Amino acid sequence: MNIRVGMGYDVHRLVEGRELWMGGVKIDYRLGLLGHSDADVLLHAVSDAMLGAANMRDIGYHWPDTSDDTLGMDSKVILRRTVELIATKGYRVGNIDATICAEQPKMNPHIPRMQQCMAEVIGTDPDNISIKATTTEKMGFTGRQEGISAYAVVLLERG
Repeated sequence: MNIRVGMGYDVHRLVEGRELWMGGVKIDYRLGLLGHSDADVLLHAVSDAMLGAANMRDIGYHWPDTSDDTLGMDSKVILRRTVELIATKGYRVGNIDATICAEQPKMNPHIPRMQQCMAEVIGTDPDNISIKATTTEKMGFTGRQEGISAYAVVLLERG
C-alpha cells in the first residue's frame, strides 16, 4: 500500500454580519469568518492537506478567490470535490488529525457534529477524523479574537 502525508493551514478574520461555519457545521455565534467562500477554516485546512499529500497544489489553485463561481461557496463542496480530485490519482483518506485555534466560541461541544459531517462528505468513518480545539492563551490575533485558524494533517492511502 502506498501512503502519503499532507499538512494544511488556514486562517480567516472574525467579523460581524457573517455566519460562523466550522467543520461543515453552523455555529451560533455573534461573529463569523470573513472570506470569499463560507470561510470554514477547518475544511480549508483539511482540503489543502489532502491536495498537498496528493501533490495537486492547493484550494486557491482549484477554487480561486477571484472567481464569481466560488463566491459564497459552501466549503463542504470544496471538501467533496477535493476527495474526488485525489481519487483521480487513486487516493482515499486514511485518517485526519486537525486542530482549531480559537479563543471564542468554544469548539469542543461541536466537535462530534463536525466529525460526523466531515465523515459523510468524505465517505469515511467518523473515527478516522480527529478534531481538537485549543486557544492561544490570549496571545496574537487569535488571542485578541480577531480570527480563527486551523491546522490539519492527512494520511492518504492508495492501493
